[in-house]
Amino acid sequence: MAENIDVVEPAEANPLARMPMRDEEGQLRPEFVTEITRAIRAADRPLLCEVVAELHEADLGDLIEALEPDDRVTLVEITGTDFDFSALNEVDETVREEILEELEPETVAEGVRELESDDAVELLESLDEEDQEEILEKLPAAEREDIERSLLYPENSAGRRMQTEFIAVPPDWKVGQAIDYMRDTPDLPDRFYEIYVVDADKHLLGAVPLDVLLRTRRPVPVKDLIEEDRRRVSALEDQEEVARMFGKYNLVAAPVVDTTERLVGVITIDDVVDVIEEEADEDLKALGGVTHPEELSDTVWTIARGRFNWLLVNLATAFLASSVLGLFEGQLEKMVALAVLAPIVASQGGNAATQTMTVAVRALATRELGAFNATRVVLRETMVGLVNGLAFAVITGIAAVAWFKIPGLGIVIGLAIICNLVAGALGGILIPMVLERVRADPAVASGTFVTTVTDVVGFFSFLGIATLWFGLQ
Repeated sequence: MAENIDVVEPAEANPLARMPMRDEEGQLRPEFVTEITRAIRAADRPLLCEVVAELHEADLGDLIEALEPDDRVTLVEITGTDFDFSALNEVDETVREEILEELEPETVAEGVRELESDDAVELLESLDEEDQEEILEKLPAAEREDIERSLLYPENSAGRRMQTEFIAVPPDWKVGQAIDYMRDTPDLPDRFYEIYVVDADKHLLGAVPLDVLLRTRRPVPVKDLIEEDRRRVSALEDQEEVARMFGKYNLVAAPVVDTTERLVGVITIDDVVDVIEEEADEDLKALGGVTHPEELSDTVWTIARGRFNWLLVNLATAFLASSVLGLFEGQLEKMVALAVLAPIVASQGGNAATQTMTVAVRALATRELGAFNATRVVLRETMVGLVNGLAFAVITGIAAVAWFKIPGLGIVIGLAIICNLVAGALGGILIPMVLERVRADPAVASGTFVTTVTDVVGFFSFLGIATLWFGLQ
């Protein structure tokens, strides 16, 4: 007689195996974060190491930001050598600093050793010199020297962005020698797109793309394949200029040379994409008056302090605009409609100016606007302001007459709208150009000055025309 035997299914070792990290919209699933938090607090190292090993560095960075501050550090400590420190370059700078300051220098140094030089520099550059030195002391001499040399270059320069791992060969090598060298050398860069040809003193002679090298027969000298006109980057060049060059010439990599034309590093497209994102983020924040490098993880006090200065400047310019209203105090008392409609004129001019200013600042940043086309662009923006001014003069004039039943009010506000939209167009294009000429950042300063212009011109034109039209004293 057969016995009934209960078969017990083995418990799934990893409860996250069938739990997607992200939902349909690409957002982190709260239940995934909750399960990771539980594993961290239970010190479940096998599960955490398995998760960390499977996640891309960008996904791991998102997960770290979603955790509580104490859990972030614990995750790194528990997973140990399985943790990919490049993930810390994917998180807010504030979060990265908090984690690095809590970890032991030996732990950070061990993680840095696994990174390419550009990622290592990015990880350490936000720390103060004392913390940097404490970590660098734990590294082997050769690796420490490469990172220290990169950290000596100015912030936001190509020298900070470059990786010092590259392949350089002498010009008298054959193609076969170069290929054999790459096959036999264990510590090549993780990814590379070309090899560089240098003389005995490491002066850059040119570059050879990998596809050209692999399509050429082995006995051909490498010097015959050199692309001598290959774009090169100075280590002191600003990273924004480097990104612009990559976009203009469709580059995927560029050699970096020092002041004596010696090859010192290489910049690749993944570094440039990061630069583009950072610069776009910086410009967008600057247009809103946020000049401090603000992160979502910053404290209330840090954010408030960073925004205070430009709010103070805005307050001063607001008093300037309001003083124009004070000049027409008597007229406003005699005709209340003027006080009601004046903000409309100023607001329309401000919005039009902001549109022009946004386009102008971006064009200046990308070098699309310069002395060669400035006159044409200014005239075009003036005509745009005039056309929109005429259109909105009709719309606003009809609305004002329908509202207050005063026929002349429609003409007054219509003329003021035309004046202010033209002034807004001129201010939106000329102010950024002037700021650029005097070496000020147009993205930071333009907004405040442009708004002041449209407020002053809007109030003055509307109330001035009304005073003449209605004979107010």
